[in-house]
Amino acid sequence: MKEQKTDFDAIVVGSGPGGATVAKDLALSGKKVLILEWGDNDPKKGSFLKTIPRAFVPGKSVVMTQQLLPVVRAITTGGSTMLFCATAFDPPIDMLKRYGVDISVEAEEMKNDLPIAPLPDELMNTGPQAFLKSARDLGYDAHKLNKFIDSSKCRKECQLCMYGCPFGAKWDARRFVELAMENGAELIARARVQKVIIENGKAVGVEYKHNMGVHRAYAPKIIIAAGGIGSPLILRQSGIKEAGYNFFFDPLIYVYGKIKGLGNGKAVPMSAGIHFAEDGIVLTDFNLPHMLKVAFDLEVLKVRQAFSYADTLPIMIKVRDELGGSVSNNGWVNKRLTREDNQKLDKGAEHARRILLNAGATDIYRSYKVAAHPGGTVKIGDLVDTNLKTGFDNLYVCDCSVMPQEWGLPPTTSIIALGKRLAKHLLAADSVSEKQDRIAAAI
Repeated sequence: MKEQKTDFDAIVVGSGPGGATVAKDLALSGKKVLILEWGDNDPKKGSFLKTIPRAFVPGKSVVMTQQLLPVVRAITTGGSTMLFCATAFDPPIDMLKRYGVDISVEAEEMKNDLPIAPLPDELMNTGPQAFLKSARDLGYDAHKLNKFIDSSKCRKECQLCMYGCPFGAKWDARRFVELAMENGAELIARARVQKVIIENGKAVGVEYKHNMGVHRAYAPKIIIAAGGIGSPLILRQSGIKEAGYNFFFDPLIYVYGKIKGLGNGKAVPMSAGIHFAEDGIVLTDFNLPHMLKVAFDLEVLKVRQAFSYADTLPIMIKVRDELGGSVSNNGWVNKRLTREDNQKLDKGAEHARRILLNAGATDIYRSYKVAAHPGGTVKIGDLVDTNLKTGFDNLYVCDCSVMPQEWGLPPTTSIIALGKRLAKHLLAADSVSEKQDRIAAAI
């Protein structure tokens, strides 16, 4: 055992939207925070080569199900916000209220803190425009989507959102990490937390690997925010064996079509969309970066299409899958798509096909399945309470794993709001404790 760090008020494990939000808000309130991140903190370059070690490493950032469906996440400072397309769906306030969690105030605060708005018309390239027009012509309730994007810095013919925006236009959780560090927080990158140290039913620290050694760090508050796969694995090693079961992972496919004269194929992805709330299906335009499109096309043996990028309109179909499965102790995902899940994907694909045909598309085909946003592995009302506290004192969880049920939409806004709410709870608890200490000292 090597170096032991002790001079902290809180340790945050993971730096995605949940962990980064809690760390930032605690640091801004004067708390000493240690952030431990398994991935790198290298600069954002907006390159495919730099994205490979962050998002496409088998067994780490990509894990496979029994049906050979890849589940993708990003292992880097900022978590999967480094990969996400900056789409800001409203959080499910009413659904969370049914579980005793009200984030309505925090959701409004978030809107004031972040650039959340649809792209202006001048940034809507030809692909998203064609999707939007064709869908509306067919009577679909299609509209622009809110984005975490500063439009003054955004580029019209760009699709680098998924590689980590190098222009500072797309918000990602690194912004909050940097703000936390400016206010005294310490970040240790490439530090993989193994377990939480529990003493007498209380969390007192964490054990992690860094630079070929095993280290320990101690603090009176521990927040696990390692994501829908990472958090349950840490909790299991810490004594919460029930973590990592009966979850969702938002399966998706792409349907492509060629539209003559559409243009170079570059556009900000997910600029517009359609939400079939009752069916649990979302459709959006999705202009993939060229190398990712090549990879997806080769996966379904579309060799000719793989190297034909211009005049292509991809439409993403993402569905709300049924709860099920488990995360294995080595981090692999044991979960099968049900018949109903596949029927939803097929139904969404048929909607996409209609929209493409109406837009004049030919050579229409679909990709293989992928999954994103694994969550519900440490549910509110099951393994954490309404304040996101586990059965151990001082141990909290704040990421997509706490979502109490399947939802089927990008969860970033929900996780940020939950992070803000948790930070308030922790600060209020500290204030009460400090007051009690002063009273005890006076007596």
